[in-house]
Amino acid sequence: MTSSLELPRLRTMMAPAATSGSAPTPEPQQPVRRIPLLIFVLLAVGVAGYVTVVHGLSQGLLLIIGLGLGFALFHSRFGFTSAWRQLISIGNGQGLRAHALLLGTAATLVMLIAASGTTLFGATPSASPGAIGLPLFVGAAVFAIGMQLGGACASGTLFAVGSGQTSILITLFGFIAGSVIYTAGYPVFTGWPQVPGVALSDQVGWLGAWAITIAALLIIVAVTKLVQARRTPPPTDVVPTATGPARIFRGSWPILVGAVVLGVLAGAVFLVSGGTWGVTYAFGLWGAKFLQLLGFQPELWAFWQQPSNAKALAASVWQDKTTLTDVGIMIGAGVAAAAAGAWKIHTGIPWRTAVAALIGGILMGIGARLAGGCNIGAYLGGISRGSLHGWLWAVFALGGTWIGLKLRPLFALPNPKPTDSIC
Repeated sequence: MTSSLELPRLRTMMAPAATSGSAPTPEPQQPVRRIPLLIFVLLAVGVAGYVTVVHGLSQGLLLIIGLGLGFALFHSRFGFTSAWRQLISIGNGQGLRAHALLLGTAATLVMLIAASGTTLFGATPSASPGAIGLPLFVGAAVFAIGMQLGGACASGTLFAVGSGQTSILITLFGFIAGSVIYTAGYPVFTGWPQVPGVALSDQVGWLGAWAITIAALLIIVAVTKLVQARRTPPPTDVVPTATGPARIFRGSWPILVGAVVLGVLAGAVFLVSGGTWGVTYAFGLWGAKFLQLLGFQPELWAFWQQPSNAKALAASVWQDKTTLTDVGIMIGAGVAAAAAGAWKIHTGIPWRTAVAALIGGILMGIGARLAGGCNIGAYLGGISRGSLHGWLWAVFALGGTWIGLKLRPLFALPNPKPTDSIC
């Protein structure tokens, strides 16, 4: 949908913006971690094979797509948390420009599939808009506060866990706990004022929705470059990388390459399942399944008595779309980290960091369920299918990010400063 005349302009807009210094030289890359690599490869083959044989090709493909998502997330170090933190703190918009490329790529594919009305396995594409109201606004802000304390967003939590960052296990535990808190207290969170969502495709058709989305993303790219040129923040830190063809498997990838790959894979999730990529619904499901193992009865809670939720709880966890991609992300990131020589279990977590991770995870679990999604399900999923709620989620998440940055020093967590050598 992009003409050849527009490509030079796009390349210019996505080119690096001004910083206060040159990017540092990356450190030498470490040798391949052979034993972790073997373990993760065997896990990938075994789990994908089991799911495909027992639950069908479509489920197996979703897990394989998840492997690709984890591989790409790690190798590009694609972050939502750090991108918003750097934008708010010092005006570095590089991460947000990468978001724009991811969103534009995913929106192009998702809207094409939705306009066709067909998916790979015959499911009707679901592109309904998310509701707009207090749950969305509060949930997005609470989620953003949580990710600044927890150190990662939803997708970032998964790929960090897979790559051996043990401190993020605390964030994931909190994420699951927060999701359980929401589902247990579901009646408290219902009835908040909101109105039906707005789908751009209902107003201007799919072509018009795509054009408006791309135009808005290009405006964001231009604005972030202007802000960055005025504030000239320190350059972004770089990580060890391979060169030549080995870079595909050993990393690290340019963040814009990661954005395109992730956008294509987000489109693949939609093509296979008929729904946009999501992450956080699985956390509440895992928590409920675990409580059942302990003898509790979460199936009696109002949340799990909703027809679609009751069906998910009664079924195998391997039939849940988000579980498949989530597990795939963790295993795929493990493969990528081991191949890059970066897989390592981190120990010695400062207690204040651990407390922040737990609180942040809980806030993200509650916020994601309140808003009907996270940085993936609501932000990426909403914008890519032309739903206004995705844009509003981003606005309130930026506000929550500002609050989160104010809270980080209470837990000895640093924020980027203009005087830093790198950010």
